[in-house]
Amino acid sequence: MKTTLEALLKLVTSLRARAPAVTQPAQLDELFAALQSTDVGDQAGEIEQRIWSLWAGHPDAAVARRLELATRAMAREEFDRAGRLLEPLVSEFPDWAEAHNQRATLCYLENRDAESFASIRRTLELEPRHFGAVCGFAQICLRRGQRAAALLAFEAALAINPHLAGVSAAVEELRGTVGPTLH
Repeated sequence: MKTTLEALLKLVTSLRARAPAVTQPAQLDELFAALQSTDVGDQAGEIEQRIWSLWAGHPDAAVARRLELATRAMAREEFDRAGRLLEPLVSEFPDWAEAHNQRATLCYLENRDAESFASIRRTLELEPRHFGAVCGFAQICLRRGQRAAALLAFEAALAINPHLAGVSAAVEELRGTVGPTLH
């Protein structure tokens, strides 16, 4: 498991050099640029919501609805149902980053870290700007006591989306216990 963590950490620290897959909506480029340039919290929140909507979207509304149902099942802690909905989505649409990200979330909630790592890796291969997947990786690192790795991941998420208030707080707390990181 340690080599998997190390490999994923290497991927996370190299995200800025990676381009999103061509399957990602072109509108995301503009939204991420706007996210970087705004200082207004309300505007940043709106931009972030649009990004999440594009990630969760699919050309086939019925397919997007299946992802939404899986997400709602996770929120209700109906993990078996969420898995039955997510597994076919990941298989049928292997280039849909958000399907992989939601599967990573499910695996995290079920304490299946190795499987979560694999889904996070695939998410970030497709969409290296996926700050949610990066934060998910950081949460697993924290759970495993890997505070320095969590700090690096949270810092990478903030480089993508500087408006993640909870992440900023986590970075400050971790810096107090881990110290500064090297990039």
